[in-house]
Amino acid sequence: MRLFSKAIILAVGASISGMAHAADFSFTFAHVLTEDTPNARAAVVFKEEVEENSDGRIEINIRPAAQLGGDVEIIEQTQMGLVHIAIPPTGNLANFNEQMYLFDLPFLLSDEAAMKRVLDGEVGTELLATLDGNNLHGIAMWGAGFRHMTNNIRPINGPDDLSGIKMRTLQAPTILATYRAYGANPTAMAYVEVYNGLQQGVIEGQENPLANIASMKFYEVQDYMTLTSHAYHTYAAVMNKQAWDSLPEDLQTVVEDAMIVGRDAARKFTQEDESKILADIEDQIEIQELSAEGREAFIEASKPIYDEFREKVTPALMDKAIALANGE
Repeated sequence: MRLFSKAIILAVGASISGMAHAADFSFTFAHVLTEDTPNARAAVVFKEEVEENSDGRIEINIRPAAQLGGDVEIIEQTQMGLVHIAIPPTGNLANFNEQMYLFDLPFLLSDEAAMKRVLDGEVGTELLATLDGNNLHGIAMWGAGFRHMTNNIRPINGPDDLSGIKMRTLQAPTILATYRAYGANPTAMAYVEVYNGLQQGVIEGQENPLANIASMKFYEVQDYMTLTSHAYHTYAAVMNKQAWDSLPEDLQTVVEDAMIVGRDAARKFTQEDESKILADIEDQIEIQELSAEGREAFIEASKPIYDEFREKVTPALMDKAIALANGE
């Protein structure tokens, strides 16, 4: 409770300080990512696009690296208008909007092409529109690449290898249920606490895209990594609803266009970084690919998760997403 109060105070301070600037609109953009990660760099691209194309009428103040709290706190602050722009993982947003469970269904998206069909198409647009009910205006789906599994117990070749392993996950019911189905012992933990949790043995494994694994140096406190690509680490680029509504139509267009530029920049940065990351850390952690047989075993073990969350996501939306992911 004390941490949340401090985060709220910082957010209020950021909001008040922004009012002193000459811009017509001054918005705080908060996220938990360190500044060297693809999406943090993309946030800077977004800021530059907005400020340039609005002729200085909009100012963006970025607060990175969990300065204003964790993802759940940032979502709450954005709903309250203390933060104006955020890119929370959809896994965390699912605690506020159950249809967001969709994007954390394991092995829904097989590759980048499937990801773009689902996130950038009709399904992504439909899901973003539902956020109005959460006092958020959804603009675009960002992301940090596909998630992979690391741990300190054994190499992961299939779901059976996760048995009993204490895995850290997002505070996301879909992901927690997935690891329980695989026989692991999952626990939700804030992103900024994961390194210490691994170092102290509170948790034994975690899942994240390569950019996050590298930026947080999880490879220093993990022995094994399997490139499972089991879920795309999706972020929803959102604004506080009142902040969005305060903008005239021309500036709404500026923000929307800049969000797409930022999204594409994040994907470009992610692709550029990933091969370099693997080369940089290969001597510090044992890395292996997931075999076709291992992938099929995971897919089979994941079927109960689809059944469990089907009604929450809604059958129509789930079926539409699966069809698009399969290129149908």
